[in-house]
Amino acid sequence: MSANSVETTGDAVALAPGARVQTWKDVVFSARYGGFAALVVALLITPLFIDGLYQFDMAILVLINATVVIALNLLVGYAGQVSLGHAAFFGLGGYGTAILATQHDWPALLALAAGVGLVVLIAAVMARPILRLKGYYLAMATLGLGMIIYLILTQESWLTGGPDGMSVAPLEVFGYTVFDELVWYWVLAAILVLMYWIAVNITDSPVGRALRALHGSEVAADNSGINVNHYKSLVFVLSAGVAALMGGLYAFYSGFITPSQAGFMHSIELVVMVVLGGMASLVGAVVGALLLTLLPQYLVVFAEYEWLMYGLVLMLVMIFMPKGLVPTLHGLIRRVLG
Repeated sequence: MSANSVETTGDAVALAPGARVQTWKDVVFSARYGGFAALVVALLITPLFIDGLYQFDMAILVLINATVVIALNLLVGYAGQVSLGHAAFFGLGGYGTAILATQHDWPALLALAAGVGLVVLIAAVMARPILRLKGYYLAMATLGLGMIIYLILTQESWLTGGPDGMSVAPLEVFGYTVFDELVWYWVLAAILVLMYWIAVNITDSPVGRALRALHGSEVAADNSGINVNHYKSLVFVLSAGVAALMGGLYAFYSGFITPSQAGFMHSIELVVMVVLGGMASLVGAVVGALLLTLLPQYLVVFAEYEWLMYGLVLMLVMIFMPKGLVPTLHGLIRRVLG
């Protein structure tokens, strides 16, 4: 019986030794209940405050980035495996979908599924050799993989359109062509909610506990019977597949895709979103995506120094909030409330 289990005797109910009664603060500040409810409410009311196509475009980009970053946080924040090439999976999913749907006239959903399947296959093949590395070596290996994919997308102009990119056919589902921004918003919002719920259930499951054990010490995890290579590969493939899915949807939404979506700087953006919001924090992943998607739009006066600003933000967060924005604020509020 677990430490939080309940023992019953007749009509009496007693907590097992060491058990702790869950308070309202535990519920409100939990990712499963409080975080999920806050996310759903925010998504429901956001369209009421959106005025114009530009703001819808920004909201849709936030939804796409947040979904990718939640999955990436499982890899980086929970499992402790740093990936500096994750945008390559995003771009590859987008290009795979675009090529099949536009150049070969595949049905949109089939092209999307094939694009995601291609990325999942590549990630599964590369996971074992890459994830045997640790620390800086792992970061450099994922960076190298990302650069290879970026160069292929840039150089193979006969297939991808080269540095100029390529146009993408609109998303058509059962004869209905999706153009309206509000429809896109609700579709992507539903995917974000689903991804958040899946991630919550993963982190609360034995898989989540195995990932946290890997982050703490791979040697200790292996000695305790955890299949280290299996769980590292599993979360790597999952995060790559989600990135590919959102890359394909981004290609359909924007109607155009360029190799920059698979570039190194996009990978850095995604990692900074994870770190800023809070590693091993699902709410933090959404907040980090929100801030780093919208912030550059409101700092256009500093456009020439965009990457300098990213570096400064990352440095300040690591110095003053090493756990990230959301975990730091969460701890502060809990202390204030007692």
